[in-house]
Order: sequence, then C-alpha cells, then structure tokens
Amino acid sequence: MTTAPSPAHAPTEPTSALDRYFEISKRGSTVGTEIRGGLVTFVTMAYIVILNPIILSGKPDVAGDMLSFNAVGAATALTAGVMTIVFGLVTRLPFGFAAGLGINAFVAFSVVGQVTWPEAMALVMINGVIIVLLAATGLRKAIFDAVPFQLKIAITVGIGLFIAFIGFVNSGFVTATGASSPPVGLGVNGSVATVPSLLFVVTLLLTGILVALKIKGGMLIGLVGGTVLAVIVEAIWHIGARGFDDEGNVVNPGGWGLTVPALNGSPVSVPDLSLVGAFSFDFGKVSIVALVMIVFTLLFTNFFDAMGTMTGLAKEANLADDNGDFPRIKSALVVEGFGAIAGGATSSSSSTVFIESGAGIGEGARTGLANVVTGIVFLIAMFLTPLTSIVPTEIAAAALIIVGAMMMAQIRHIDFTDFRVLLPVFLTVSVMPLTYSIANGIGAGFVSWVLIHAFSGKAKTISPLLWVVGAGFLIFFARGPIEALFGVAI
Repeated sequence: MTTAPSPAHAPTEPTSALDRYFEISKRGSTVGTEIRGGLVTFVTMAYIVILNPIILSGKPDVAGDMLSFNAVGAATALTAGVMTIVFGLVTRLPFGFAAGLGINAFVAFSVVGQVTWPEAMALVMINGVIIVLLAATGLRKAIFDAVPFQLKIAITVGIGLFIAFIGFVNSGFVTATGASSPPVGLGVNGSVATVPSLLFVVTLLLTGILVALKIKGGMLIGLVGGTVLAVIVEAIWHIGARGFDDEGNVVNPGGWGLTVPALNGSPVSVPDLSLVGAFSFDFGKVSIVALVMIVFTLLFTNFFDAMGTMTGLAKEANLADDNGDFPRIKSALVVEGFGAIAGGATSSSSSTVFIESGAGIGEGARTGLANVVTGIVFLIAMFLTPLTSIVPTEIAAAALIIVGAMMMAQIRHIDFTDFRVLLPVFLTVSVMPLTYSIANGIGAGFVSWVLIHAFSGKAKTISPLLWVVGAGFLIFFARGPIEALFGVAI
C-alpha cells in the first residue's frame, strides 16, 4: 500500500484521553513518534517563514504600497501555527499548513498589478469562502470521488516528483542554465561545485542511510546533523549568502540560498502583527471581469493543489483506502478552505496543506498530535525568527528528496497495459514538476483522461462531474487568451 516507514508499534488499546482523541494507538503510533514527526514537519516547513516574505514583500501594488518583510514573516508564522493546530484538532490528521507557494507567487507577481495589497488579500478570502461552501455542501467531496483511482495514484506520484524537484532546486543541485536547451543542469557548470550543495548531498546520504536502517528519528537526526555541520562550516569558512547585484548578476554564487546557518545578534524578536486584518473589499477601480478571472484562477489553484496534496499525504501515511478516501475528509476540505480565509485576513496569502508534511509522515507521524506540535513551534517561531533561519534550505531539501522517493513507489499500484490510463497518468506525473505546479499536473491528467476515454469508446465510464471539472481546466489552461479577449490582464 505504501513505502512509508512502519509505525512504531502495532495498534493497541488507547491508554489515555489524548490517545483516544487522536487515535494514536489505533494508528500504530506513539506520543514520542508524533512529537518527532511534528518537529520534522516544522523543520522542513520552516523555510516558508523566510521565503513567503521574500515573495510578498517589496512588491509595489497599483497604489505603490508594499508589505513589510518582518510583518509578513510574523503573519506567516502566526497563520501557519494557528491553522496547523486547528487542522490537527479538527481532522486529527498530520498535515501541516502554511502559505501556498503557487498562490503567493500569483498574488505577488500578477494580482497586485491590478489591485492593492489589501484588495488582493480580500480576493484570497473570497476564494476561501467559495472553497468552504463547496466543501460544506459536499460538492468538493463529490468532485474528489469522481476522480478515477489511477489518477489519484498519479497525483501522489506526481507530488513526490514535485517535492523532489523542489528539493533539488532549493539545494542548488539542479540549477537553471539560462539557455533554451538544456533549460536546467547539474549544479554550477555541470558539477557540484559549492559547499552548500555538497552538504546537501552529505545530508541526503546520511538521512537515507538512517531511514534505510529504520533508525527511530532518522529523518530528524539527519536534518539536525546536517544543520549543525552547516553551522560549523559557516563559522570556519564564512561562506555567506548568495545574492544579486543591481544589474541582476549573481553575487557569491557559491553561497547559501535563502538562509545562512549562523546566528547573529539576539535570537529573540518581537513579532510585527500589523498586517493582521489589513484587507479591503473596496474594488471600485477594478472591472468585474478582472475580479472574476482572479478569483477563478485562485480557486482552481487552491482547490486542486490541496486535494492532490491531501490525497498523496494520506496515501503515504497509510490513512487512505483504495479510493483515496481518508478519515474526516469532509472536515479536512472545509478547514482547508478556512486556511485561505485566514491567510487573506493576515496578509500572508492563502494557507493550505503543505506537501513538506510528508517528511513528518516519513518519520512516523500518523495523527493530528503531530500537527499540534508543528503548530506550537510555528507560534514560537514568531518570536524566534533568527533561530528559525538557521536551518539552510540546502539541508531541509534533503528530507524532501527522501519523501519524494517514498511517494514515487506508489506507482506500482497502477496497471499500465491500457494506454487510456498510461497517457493521463504520465501527463499528471510529468507536468507537475516540469511546470512547477500541482494544479497544472492534475489538470493535464483530468483533461486527457476525459478526452481519450470519450473518443476511444469509453465515454460512459466518465463521471459527469469529471466532464465539468475537465471543462473547467480547459478554461484554466486557456485563461490567457480569455483574459485578452475581455481586455484584462492578470
């Protein structure tokens, strides 16, 4: 069923109210395992407290206003902490929450070209309200059920490759060449030539060995060990950060990516929560067509990214059945919608389930208790941003590769003898990492499944909802020409 490490213990009778509520023993886990899993999830997600401000801050909106880096960082940690805890308590599932990368980039680089930051965040909230309504009425679950089993498995595998690709890019192991062919290459000029990338390789191999030996806490040990090694290396050689000059040229190409593993100054800082509540529904200067297209794009990206991610994580945690259903799925879909509302309300962009939660699941997390641990550490991180930034993305990337490998093994459950299945599965799995979007991969799979089955004599096997979703994805993929037709650009 899955390649995730076996739970710490076989299912036993619950021993406490905490155990009964989270079903810890029932799922073959222990409190210690859940704590470790929660910590691992936080370590692999912690970069979002730094990356989200990098994406959202410093970008002027139509009024020329910008978001503060520190304020976005604090709001990101606050929202991630609260939503992760809420999701864990309500659904009792080990899926961490934080600002979705695809959505925050869309908001920062496209939406604020049409509206102000407060208005953009209000649109994110409207997107969340729609998702909540779809989930509460059961329509979101109905769409989820209409997805064929093979596509659900393909989504899991595609997310695994996507996770791995993110890890390779974050580590500097894979870099853009700047050429049309090949568009990406190995490291610097075809070799692993930087110390951070070398430490990524060391951490990956160390973690892989520990996981292969089924050492308890292997993933966490590898991450902490890699971070300590990185701190020592930085203290000795003072590698520094990689950056860009005013002309866009790379400065210190051998430096660290987003974070430098060194603590300078006080490890404690007072969080700036000035962005909480800084949203506005005053859209008087924007056309209704532009607003509809913005919400439409947000909705499709948020809706299917989250559905695909939850499916993959549930499979990896051994919590999903053969149809991809998992415990309290309706509650999970509803709470995920509230994550978008919370993210908009705090100006940190839509908060959604994070694929990096797979690292905690790989460590053995099986219940919402792991989420509570992850959420608490995120809330603490509001005050300890300097400590959070110690873990380099190059080290955290190693865990993503391990998880990607685990999820890749799910493909063995698909029968590829029917080309009607093979091509949609292949497109789903390949388009995700190649376009850097879970939603794109799911859309490619859905559309190709519908069209190939419809024109090869299998139209009656297609769910009516899948027809509707497929048509919606066609609009999603063609939104550029549609926007041009109506005279808007988002």
